[in-house]
Amino acid sequence: MLRYRQVVRLLQRRTYSAGAANTGSGSPGDDKSGKDDLHPIRRTLRLLGNDMRKVKEFFVPKDPEPEEDRIPTQTKFKFAGEREKDPSLVDDFQTHCDVLIIGGGGVGSSIAYWLKEKARDGLNVVVVERDDTYAQSATRVSVGGLCQQFSLPENIQMSLFAAEFLRGAKKHFGEEVPLQFTPHGHLMLADEEHAESLMRSSQVQNELGARNELLTADRLAVRFPWLNTKGIVLGCHGLEKEGWFNPLALLTNFRRSASGYGAHFISGQVVDFEFLSQTDITVVGGSDEGSYTGLDKAVIQLADGTRRTCKFALCVIAAGARSGEVARLAKIGVGSGVLRVPLPIDERKRYLYAINSLAQSAPGMSMPMTIDPSGIFIRRDGLGGNYICGQDSVEEGHSPSVDTQYFDQHIRPKLAERVPALGEARVVDSWAGSYDQNVYDENGIVGAHPYYNNLYIATGFSGHGVQQSLAVGRAVSELIMDGQFRTIDLSRLSFDRLIVDQPMYELNNVLS
Repeated sequence: MLRYRQVVRLLQRRTYSAGAANTGSGSPGDDKSGKDDLHPIRRTLRLLGNDMRKVKEFFVPKDPEPEEDRIPTQTKFKFAGEREKDPSLVDDFQTHCDVLIIGGGGVGSSIAYWLKEKARDGLNVVVVERDDTYAQSATRVSVGGLCQQFSLPENIQMSLFAAEFLRGAKKHFGEEVPLQFTPHGHLMLADEEHAESLMRSSQVQNELGARNELLTADRLAVRFPWLNTKGIVLGCHGLEKEGWFNPLALLTNFRRSASGYGAHFISGQVVDFEFLSQTDITVVGGSDEGSYTGLDKAVIQLADGTRRTCKFALCVIAAGARSGEVARLAKIGVGSGVLRVPLPIDERKRYLYAINSLAQSAPGMSMPMTIDPSGIFIRRDGLGGNYICGQDSVEEGHSPSVDTQYFDQHIRPKLAERVPALGEARVVDSWAGSYDQNVYDENGIVGAHPYYNNLYIATGFSGHGVQQSLAVGRAVSELIMDGQFRTIDLSRLSFDRLIVDQPMYELNNVLS
């Protein structure tokens, strides 16, 4: 509205100037321009042309788009807009903090964002991330899927909130890095073994506010002629609030906003904890009954190899695939009593491949992200016959390289069977990374640890953490600031279920 009024004033000034020119003392015979000024049509056209140039200059910047404002891609990634460190500070390391977040990926940065968005200067928040380039992180190998086709109500509600948030992302992040949300839905395919489960899940999803439709094999063939429905009994197609977005852009916005509110991001890794015996706390019940020893400080190894300690009031383990290792540093899984129960997180590797096909029968603009019962997934990537595909949980291990033979051996045959037009697609790029797999029930673990009174956990999302990072970050911030979940009740996803052996199985592995 402000720009509109300024343009109106600009046009009014031009009209006033034109009127003044008509009453000037210049003689009509002085020059040709004077004659043109007396011709009403020529004068009007010239004034309109000048005004349009002024309007264009007002709205269109002359300088090219700054490099740091461009959308991050798989090969180039910067955290533009983060708060600059004060050059007068020789050492900006925080030796004390209110909340220490171990892990600065999508979940950890989301927690920092929600805490600082609510508390601002009321909380000193420190985030420790060992790989601030995110070269091998789960975020980099995320396909950015947003989907409500889960079987558990908690997961459905978290993804519904993500859709709502992304719709108004600019309101939350300000002039954010564009998230590039593409609302073409997900298509979950099921064979005879899983068709009934898909049908039940769809009913729950629609009851909670999602909107999807069930399609038989015949209807799938009509709706998506590029799809081979052999072996497929049923498909669930998301109609609203589903699609995909740029996960690195979301992470950029989390970090930039949290940093702008005052959060501190440290490049390093937690290598140990220091403990403190607290005589005013007594443990009752169980084999660890007696005095209480709590977490006091984290030993952080910085990028230059030096080690520093940070004393914290509260700590959050959100270290993705490394969460189990960090938990063991806190004696979780190697202690006595409740501490005997480990954090069941393993590292799983994921390969992503960018492929290109010029086949006329290849899927077009309306293609949803498609998940096959075999485990492969594929979606469009912009225009020009470009697609991204892969397969979850290809192997265990820490190797950062992509197996050059894996695509031809394991993915191309399944892809050619399901989408024949892409059987001869050309691989143009590939990348690898790891994500956190909860080997207990393949579902996120969110909430307070039952032994430590100052430790929270947010990990184990098994390949769908990016789309749930928004809701998880808000949920953990509620636990820290309000002492309870206020929006989505995630109590059933707490660590306690590991102790009482009540798994929360997620039947639909929805990728993000």
